[in-house]
Amino acid sequence: MKKKFRPESLMMSYGYRPEWSEGAIKCPIFATSTFVFNSAEEGKAFFEVAYGKRDKEPNEKIGLIYSRINNPDLEILENRLCLWDRAEEAAVFESGMSAITTVMLEYLKPGDLILYSMPIYGGTDHFISHFLPSMGVNVLGFGPDESKEDIIFKIKDTGHSDRLKLIFLETPANPTNDLIDIEMCSEIASFFSSDDNKVVTAVDNTYMGPLWQHPLEHGADIVIYSATKYIGGHSDVIAGAVLGSEEIIKRIKTLRTFLGNMAGPWTGWLLLRSLETLKVRMDKQTSNAQKVAGFLDGHPLVKSVHYLGLLNEGSRYYKIYKKQCSAPGAMVSFEIKGGEKEAFTFLNNLPLFKLAVSLGSTESLAQHPKTMTHAGLEEEHQLEIGITDSLVRLSIGVEHPDDIISALDQALKAVEKDKKAEEELMAL
Repeated sequence: MKKKFRPESLMMSYGYRPEWSEGAIKCPIFATSTFVFNSAEEGKAFFEVAYGKRDKEPNEKIGLIYSRINNPDLEILENRLCLWDRAEEAAVFESGMSAITTVMLEYLKPGDLILYSMPIYGGTDHFISHFLPSMGVNVLGFGPDESKEDIIFKIKDTGHSDRLKLIFLETPANPTNDLIDIEMCSEIASFFSSDDNKVVTAVDNTYMGPLWQHPLEHGADIVIYSATKYIGGHSDVIAGAVLGSEEIIKRIKTLRTFLGNMAGPWTGWLLLRSLETLKVRMDKQTSNAQKVAGFLDGHPLVKSVHYLGLLNEGSRYYKIYKKQCSAPGAMVSFEIKGGEKEAFTFLNNLPLFKLAVSLGSTESLAQHPKTMTHAGLEEEHQLEIGITDSLVRLSIGVEHPDDIISALDQALKAVEKDKKAEEELMAL
C-alpha cells in the first residue's frame, strides 16, 4: 500500500510538475494577464465551466483563461492550502478582509440576519457593525460565555430567525484568546436551517493558522484566513484565503471573479514559498509562546494572562480547547497592572520586539489593541468585549526564547522603575 505523505512533506511539490515549466524545480511566477486557447472549442469549454453554464466533466481539467479567474500560481497555492484543512477547494484573495467581506456579501442580502461572535478583529467588527446594517442586514453578536440555549433565544428574540443566513466566528478571539465552541455553533446553524435555507457557519481561523485548529472537522462550512499572518509568515505579503466544499468555493470564486479581488501571481508565489516552512515556523512559535506565557503568569506587574496554554483544567474553555485545538498557539495577551500609561511605558521600552500590528510572522510583535487594531470600536463596546487600557497583545516569533523573555523582563523593569519614581515623587 502506497504511504500517504503528510502536508508538510507535500508543500514543496504538490500540484506542480517541473516538466510543465522547462524543468524548473520551483513553480515560476506566471506574470501574465491572459492565456492562449488551443482552439475555439477549447475556449468555449473553459468558459462554460468558469461561468457555471455546466458542471466540470469527470477528469476534466479546468483550463486557464485570464488571471482574474485563474492563474497557475494561485491554483497550485489553493491546492496546497486544502491539504492542511482537508478541504475540497480553496480561494485566495488579495487580503484577509477581502476574503471575509466576499463571504459575507455572497451569503447576505437586505433583511437577512448574521450572528457573530465577540470579540473579533476590529476591521471585521466595523464591517459587521457599520457596513452590513447600512445595506439592510440585521446583525446580532454573542459573547463567549453565552450558552447554546441563550444564543438560540437571542436569535428568536430578533424576530428574524427565519432569515438567519450566516454564523461568523473568530476563535480564538482577537485579541483576548476567548474560545467559541465551533460544534455548538454548527448545531445552532442546523437548528435554524430548513430545506430552502441552509445556515452557513464560517470560522476565521487566522489566530491558529492551518496547523493548530481545523474548523471543518468540527462542523464549520467555511474556513477563512488572513494569509498575511502565519501562512505568509514573513511580513512581506498581504493575502486572504477561504476554504470549504467544492459547492461553497464555486460560489465564492464566482463572486471573486466579478469583484476582482483575487490575489495576483506574485502574491501566490510568495505564499507558495512560505508554505514550505509553515510547520517549522509555527512549531517554534508555539514552543516560544508557551515559555513566554509561563514567564508572564504570576509576574508581580501582570494582572492576568490570556493564553490557551494557561486555561484551568476542567473549565468549559479548557474542554473546548482540548476538543478543537492541537496546540495553544503563539498569541499571548496580558493585562499589565495600571492602565494606558503603564502599557505604553512597557511598549516603548520593549527591545527585540517590533511595535507593530499584524501577527504570525517570524519576528515578535507587540501592540496596544484599544488604541491600535480595535481603535475603531466604541469605548463601551471595547470594555464589553474585554479590550481595556491595560491590555497588551504579543505575537511571538522564532527568536531564541531566552532573548524574548529577557526583552519582556527589561520592559517590565522599566514600568517598575517608573512606578517607583512616581511613588518617590509623591512622597516628597
